[in-house]
Amino acid sequence: MSRIGKMPIPIPAGVSVQLGADRVEVRGPRGQLSHPILPKTRLSMEGGAVVVTREDDSKDARAQHGSMRARLANLITGVTAGYEKRLEVQGVGYTVEAAGPMLKMRLGFSHPVEFALPEGISAKVERNVVMLTGIDNQLLGETAARIRRIRPPEHYKGKGIRYAGERVRIKEGKKNA
Repeated sequence: MSRIGKMPIPIPAGVSVQLGADRVEVRGPRGQLSHPILPKTRLSMEGGAVVVTREDDSKDARAQHGSMRARLANLITGVTAGYEKRLEVQGVGYTVEAAGPMLKMRLGFSHPVEFALPEGISAKVERNVVMLTGIDNQLLGETAARIRRIRPPEHYKGKGIRYAGERVRIKEGKKNA
């Protein structure tokens, strides 16, 4: 049995979990999230914790078992503590500014780039660091990846948008003989 999948997920105070026939809904101090229950898994409440079990030992059921448990744990963490991703903008003249639900960026193109943040994601900018926050880990990661895709770091000077702490290998330029 899966080491991750068999661990019960404790439900902290102030969080309620509603198990439906095909969907689980989690409510907490930061908001509410829901996720479909994967087909070969079952959820049950046991003494202040949620336990995920699987129908059989098929390959699909084993894969969905750990995934469902991890996704449910992420939902509970999201409605209690939330998530944060940081992006660094590096380059001479590269700027970012948060304007409500939009990010306005100057990234060396001939025009400024505007990026509309999805509902549930907020951004704060300090110097060259963009801090994205939200309760849905999956949506937050996708949003950060879409922003990074606008100007990924290039390998000769290192300019572009990168995740905080990401290391970019700088290639050696052309040599004259």
